Amino acid sequence: MFDLRNMTTVNEFTLLSFSLLPHLIVPVFCLILMAYIFIMLGNFLIVFLVLMDSRIQRPMYFFLCNLAVIDLFFVNTTIPNLLMNLTRENKIISLNCCLTQSYFFFVAGTAEFLLLAVMSFDRYLAICYPLHYPAVMSQRPCIWLIIAVWFSSFVSTCIPSYLVMKLKFCFSEIDHFFCDIGPLLMNSCTSTANIEKCIVASSSPMIISFLVTVISYINIIIAIIKVNTSGGKQKIITTCSSHAIVVTLAYGSCIYLYSQPTHNQEFDLNKRVSIVNTMVVPLINPFIYTLRNKNFKECVHDVILRLIKN
Repeated sequence: MFDLRNMTTVNEFTLLSFSLLPHLIVPVFCLILMAYIFIMLGNFLIVFLVLMDSRIQRPMYFFLCNLAVIDLFFVNTTIPNLLMNLTRENKIISLNCCLTQSYFFFVAGTAEFLLLAVMSFDRYLAICYPLHYPAVMSQRPCIWLIIAVWFSSFVSTCIPSYLVMKLKFCFSEIDHFFCDIGPLLMNSCTSTANIEKCIVASSSPMIISFLVTVISYINIIIAIIKVNTSGGKQKIITTCSSHAIVVTLAYGSCIYLYSQPTHNQEFDLNKRVSIVNTMVVPLINPFIYTLRNKNFKECVHDVILRLIKN
């Protein structure tokens, strides 16, 4: 707690980003730029294929297409600004831009976790109730599930973002490469205990998504145990393994980052773990889902053949 009468409130921040030796700036910039390009190309390819090829216009691929859209939205809240900061000495971001970045980062993050839960539930229905699956997961329920994902994400993030917007900030340096909520709250002149409680309360959609994912996979594992043939078991494992890898990475890094009290956070380690959420997961999503999926590989092969012929 600080005496506001003796302190000047700030309306812009300096993002400290990464502590890099001068000779490492260019290689790191090139590495991040390449990752960004691959993320954009990979996820745009998924969206393009799902929209254009009738062979993969099914619920699983519809959700995968929306995951690609979320990943595109997600990375564009952080990486372009990070790339600019690596190339300039002035790493200043205005308070309004910082709060906007923080808001949309958490909207995209919440949407991703909710959609991963929807995809888990989709796989559970397809494996455990194959006869009822086409009727339950028809086009209309799928569209409503996506609407619910986005609506919940925007609404659940509104109240904590509004409370953060009302804070007065006395320190101008953010020890991160984007306006993450932890480093941002550390710069507040006043107590943030109530806001932290609100953030925990507003994370209920993510907690629910985690429970849905866990319960879905428990039932899938039970279904695998009940299957008598090795071929049947292998088919189920192949279907779910890609999604399970992404879920493990996304939830693991998020639980580590946001389960710690703000004042106990080790920001150097947090920045490295944040890379998993902001770059690694969006980068591997297209490759994990497409390289391990026969239908996607056939679609990509056909697209390449058409391009060669033209």
